[in-house]
Amino acid sequence: GCMLNGKLYPFGVTERTEDCFRCTCSRAELNCCSLFRTPIAYDKKNCKVVFNKETCDYDVVRKDNPSKECFVYSRV
Repeated sequence: GCMLNGKLYPFGVTERTEDCFRCTCSRAELNCCSLFRTPIAYDKKNCKVVFNKETCDYDVVRKDNPSKECFVYSRV
């Protein structure tokens, strides 16, 4: 298997790690890609970015009321 952050993953594909990555483990290498996209265009004056580990994505919410989401124009 392959070690990542102190945890052993079996050979093959791991759909979701604890840190929100999708990894492929082979005898030659461990290759991981993030499952989340980072918001880059949103109302930065009134909104903030919060990582949601349950959904493996960033939520963009109002600073004055985090229960309300903000519109995101672009993610990378």
